[in-house]
Amino acid sequence: MLQHQREKQLLQKYLEREVVVEQMELEPVSNIKGVGKETAELLREMGINNIHDLIMYFPYRYEDFRLKDLAETPHNEQVTIEARVESMPTVFFMGRKKSRLQISVLAGRHIVKVVFFNQHYLREKLIPGTIITVSGKWDRGRQTITATSVKFGSKDDIQDFEPVYSLRGSLHQNKFRKFMRQALDMTKEELNDCLPRFLREQYKLLPIDEALEGIHFPKDSNHLKQARRRFVYEELFLFQLRIQALRKARKEHEKGIAIQYDLQKLKEFINQIPFDLTNAQKRVVNEICRDLKLPYRMNRLLQGDVGSGKTVVAAIGLYACVTAGFQGALMAPTEILAEQHMASLESWLKPFGVRVALLTGSTKAKERKMILEELEKGDIQIIIGTHALIQPDVTFHNLGFVITDEQHRFGVEQRRILRDKGMHPDVLFMTATPIPRTLAITAFGEMDVSIIDEMPAGRKEIETHWLKKEQLNASLVKMESELKKGRQAYVICPLIEESEKIDVQNAVEVYEQLRTIFQGRYTVGLMHGKLHPDEKEQVMRDFKEGKIHVLVSTTVVEVGVNVPNASFMLIYDADRFGLAQLHQLRGRVGRGEYQSYCILLANPKTDEGIERMRSMTETNDGFRLAEKDLELRGPGDFFGKKQSGLPNFKVADLVHDYRVLEVARQDAIKLVNDEGFWQDNQFKYLREMLEKSGALSGERID
Repeated sequence: MLQHQREKQLLQKYLEREVVVEQMELEPVSNIKGVGKETAELLREMGINNIHDLIMYFPYRYEDFRLKDLAETPHNEQVTIEARVESMPTVFFMGRKKSRLQISVLAGRHIVKVVFFNQHYLREKLIPGTIITVSGKWDRGRQTITATSVKFGSKDDIQDFEPVYSLRGSLHQNKFRKFMRQALDMTKEELNDCLPRFLREQYKLLPIDEALEGIHFPKDSNHLKQARRRFVYEELFLFQLRIQALRKARKEHEKGIAIQYDLQKLKEFINQIPFDLTNAQKRVVNEICRDLKLPYRMNRLLQGDVGSGKTVVAAIGLYACVTAGFQGALMAPTEILAEQHMASLESWLKPFGVRVALLTGSTKAKERKMILEELEKGDIQIIIGTHALIQPDVTFHNLGFVITDEQHRFGVEQRRILRDKGMHPDVLFMTATPIPRTLAITAFGEMDVSIIDEMPAGRKEIETHWLKKEQLNASLVKMESELKKGRQAYVICPLIEESEKIDVQNAVEVYEQLRTIFQGRYTVGLMHGKLHPDEKEQVMRDFKEGKIHVLVSTTVVEVGVNVPNASFMLIYDADRFGLAQLHQLRGRVGRGEYQSYCILLANPKTDEGIERMRSMTETNDGFRLAEKDLELRGPGDFFGKKQSGLPNFKVADLVHDYRVLEVARQDAIKLVNDEGFWQDNQFKYLREMLEKSGALSGERID
């Protein structure tokens, strides 16, 4: 019985993505020599309450003490040298707490200066003839090393890598390393490895004791590499195991509707669409139709770049639903976007006798009452709308398919309310924001993902040019040449009003300037987030109808606006935007038959800003830009830190470890879909822990 309990506890920790350590949770950190009451409190603030927490507190970087030859070390790089002190130290005090200590040392055949800031106490030790090993930044021109750390003695007595931890208060690195050394020595005989043996052997992963030693006190670079490799795989595998168990549970336990659509009618509908579907659209249509026929609820994310043709795919899915006697609903974040969907869907579906209706906040009371009555009776087969669709009095006769466009613009609760208006309808989420594959299978791991990665034939690529701010006049000349052809233009600014903090063009100022420039020739409109929703809608209507020739706006036009006559976009201070946002903005032009242009006006001051401008001019492929954006900004900034939906990994990096994520995902899929996993006794407690975590009941695991 005791053995049974012990194994159960170990497997529970395994599922919590922790390395399992037998009995250590019960041993307080105060058992470590040198940890008193004050230190224990500091450790608690760092999330370290026991010895298990301590050994799982990983370094965030390492001091690299591998020796380098100064002759081969580039300027401004970190370097470690073994040297002999040649001069008495000189100390300069700069205020009460600041000081600068300097010595000359002989490193091989080089005499160089070493500078220490705020370490004047070292002058007693740095006497001529002393052998030191020092690390710091190398200034090739001044032949100076600005020291970050120093060890007294030969490099032979020093490890290549020294861990650096994120610490608080009076805790110092050396003291914390001693605590860690004690903890590892105390637990070496008690460690239990819960990563399945067959996976460790398959990928030649270090056992847990060697991996912990390697992550905290690596013998060399290979030891550190192998330790990190082990923990990266473990984190990603355990996370994916939970996600895949959740997917399996949802498919098997959630009730759904088997929508047996009329294939012949669906083919006739597709044949009457006035353009040929791309291969990517055909593939995605097949994926959606396959889901519709299955007896469990569809839970699918449809990604498609701006202009890739998601709306027609949605129309095909909705019509398939109608042929089986069900209703469909499409919810969009704005009235303009809902109206655009209405125009497209009605033109395709009306010839087939399908009743399509539009319900928004602007729908008149009398018309709204009639729509709600006909919707409840089933006379309206497809409803398109905004948040108005989730009002309590909106009732469906037989809702079978729900589509949410630009799903990230709606809250989880809003999407749930619409879904719950039917008896387990199929659900499709659409987004025009390309999401890198690593983030899609992590943040949306419990969903099936469809991707339209091909643009319709004949669509002209938007010409994108990067100009400096001094070239604004050239941009305006090009804009006017497009206006003379009868086209329209967007001008995008990062701020609404003047700011003293950031020197960027603001929408109000630019609006006034352009009104003066184009006075009597072209009308200029202004739109930004501070306008009332009704005012925004009116401005966009005027622009769409051609009453406004130049629209000055903030990023509120980023999603969903379709004005085929707009062929020119000028983006002020373009380096202030991320790549994904720039690409979304650029997608507002090039939606008609005319050649379109996007001018990025920017004087970037960072290498990252320059790289973003170059990337935008080199490709129109949103998925390539999304991968580049992820590389430049990281996962948290890609989604926004508060709503990223991403787990916090201790070691794994979704940008650099994407291949491991793919492998871990496939391993987890194989395991949860293997009959042996659900029946074999060796996985008994693992199944119990998955059930306890909610993964087997279909609960969302964050």
